[in-house]
Amino acid sequence: MPQVIEWTNPAENAIVYRYPQEDITWGAQLIVHEYETAVFFRDGKAYDVFGPGRHTLTTLNLPLLTAILTRIAGYAQKPFKAIVIFVSTKVNPGKFGTRAQTTELAPLQVFGTFWFKVENAQLFVMEVVGGQNAYATDQVDNYLRGFINEKIIDELSRYDLITVFTRLDETSVTTKNAILESFRRIGLDLTDLRFEGIDTTPEYRERLFWLRTGKTAPEEVLRMETVRRSAEELGKSSGAALGTGMVLIPQIMTPQGPAQAPAAALVICPKCGARVPATSKFCPECGTELAPPEEAAKKCPKCGHSVSSTAKFCPECGTKFE
Repeated sequence: MPQVIEWTNPAENAIVYRYPQEDITWGAQLIVHEYETAVFFRDGKAYDVFGPGRHTLTTLNLPLLTAILTRIAGYAQKPFKAIVIFVSTKVNPGKFGTRAQTTELAPLQVFGTFWFKVENAQLFVMEVVGGQNAYATDQVDNYLRGFINEKIIDELSRYDLITVFTRLDETSVTTKNAILESFRRIGLDLTDLRFEGIDTTPEYRERLFWLRTGKTAPEEVLRMETVRRSAEELGKSSGAALGTGMVLIPQIMTPQGPAQAPAAALVICPKCGARVPATSKFCPECGTELAPPEEAAKKCPKCGHSVSSTAKFCPECGTKFE
């Protein structure tokens, strides 16, 4: 009875199967089911590939392997050794999950699902199955998970924190495209990839909140966080003097940049009470003509302090004006 080489009862989402016998007889029946490919592997190299159907193994349908065997004197007509690897050509799911970081070195924790199929079984067996000794589905899964995690770490390191979180769909697409090219080099097609969860530390979540609300510029967020950290560090030290904080924190809180001009002096409109620049001749709120600057103030008869012409009490000594 001829030898039968077949992948029987494959599990759901199974990717590869290694036929347990390496001694192959000529005339053996190779049965390849739909959505499968069989690859003959020997001495670290993938040779002949078979698609779905029943195949009787002869030197005619094993030309690549026969060429190698004939180099061994008289060996081509005898039973030969080879590994038969069955590969699923269905679309299979896989999981990924890793830690990465953004351009600001913000830590990220991401996970999701990817879907792939074997496009070039010969290349896949060469690079992954035989090349990585991944002859079982769980071994292939582990290899692909690590492969994708590495690519995701590299890709996410090109983005800042707010881009990763607010443009996740776009990030997924660009990441998928980057991984797709790498997959093709190992005989795979990446049909889809989706981030299902992404998170960062509480510190960077707070920063993300300020960035997303648009209330604070990125450099302002960094400054505020520096203030908070400085205050925390000062609080940890029992000997930290109040004066230290009083010197350090105002320096941090003050935005660094070009010197700003002092605020213009203001006067009170006697009619509507609006605050108006002292150089104005008319109130911009009600149009009332304002007194010239030299007439806009009067002296307190008790302490001599200059006060607004409309003031009822002296802010310095409390004297009531008639």
